[in-house]
Amino acid sequence: MHSTTLQADNRAEVAAALAQDHLIVACLCAAWCGTCASYRTAFEELAQRHPEKYFLWVDIEDHADLVGDLDVENFPTLLIQHHETVAFFGTMLPDPNVAHRLIQTIAETDPAELRRLADSTPERQGWQRDCNLRVLLGE
Repeated sequence: MHSTTLQADNRAEVAAALAQDHLIVACLCAAWCGTCASYRTAFEELAQRHPEKYFLWVDIEDHADLVGDLDVENFPTLLIQHHETVAFFGTMLPDPNVAHRLIQTIAETDPAELRRLADSTPERQGWQRDCNLRVLLGE
């Protein structure tokens, strides 16, 4: 399995994939970002290590209409979502082993516990409201 890159002509296909029952791992980057460019290979390797999950690469400038309200402070930013629950949204060290452990931990966490954690702080509550890729791509 490999990652999918969000393009203007595949939004419907990506939205359909996001609606399915698998963990979503999205990398939010920018074409001008050298760190993102070097992280792209590592992101593909992560997709290979986790073929049962859906990996999505999003250039936040090419798709500002999708992510315009997301507060991406630094790159690369990962967004990990299980069904309607955004489990993680934040800057990730460009180290595939750190990302791998994070993805594994979230995948192994009970959905009810993910939901409880999602409601546990105002910041995480904001993720649910503002960062849900299923909602953003469905609009």
